Amino acid sequence: MLFRDLIMIAIGIIIAVIFVRTGLLNLIITTFDGYYILTSFLVGIFFTSAFTIAPSSIALIHIAQTAPIGGVVFWGGLGAMLGDLILFFFIRDRFADDLMKTIRPSTIKHVFHSLHFGFLKWLSPIIGALIIASPLPDEIGISMLGMSKVKTSVLIPVAFVMNMLGIYALIQFAHLI
Repeated sequence: MLFRDLIMIAIGIIIAVIFVRTGLLNLIITTFDGYYILTSFLVGIFFTSAFTIAPSSIALIHIAQTAPIGGVVFWGGLGAMLGDLILFFFIRDRFADDLMKTIRPSTIKHVFHSLHFGFLKWLSPIIGALIIASPLPDEIGISMLGMSKVKTSVLIPVAFVMNMLGIYALIQFAHLI
C-alpha cells in the first residue's frame, strides 16, 4: 500500500509539472479568470491530498497572481476544509492501517496507549493541526486527529483555519522566490 501511495504522489507531481510546462494550467486559470472564488474553492478541495497537492499548490499560486490573495486564501481554505472532511469521513483510518502494517505490534500498542492516556492525548491533535497547515499531506494530520477522537465540530474550524494558514504561507513563499 505504501509503495502504491508513493507512486501516486510521484504521478501527481509529474502531472503538475506537465500542466505548468505545457501551459495547460495557465489556459485553465485564464478561462476561469473572473471566477476566482469558484476556482479557489475547487482547487482548495484538492489541496488536501498527497496525490493532488502538487498541482493544486501550483494552481493556487497562479490564481493568487491575478486575484485578491485574501479571497484565494479564504475560498481555498474553505475548499480544503471540505476536502479534509471528505478524507476524515471516508479514509481517516487508511493511513493508520498502512502505519500499523509497517510497525511492530508492541510499538503500535505503546503509541495508541500514549494517544489515549499519556501526554500525546493533547499533543497529537496539535501536531495533527500543524500538519494540516504544513505542506505535508493532510492525510497524516487527519489520521492523527482521527486517532485522537477529535469531534467533527472541532475538526471543521481547525481544518479551515489551518488550511487558510497553509495556503497563505504557500502563496507568500511563492512570491518570495
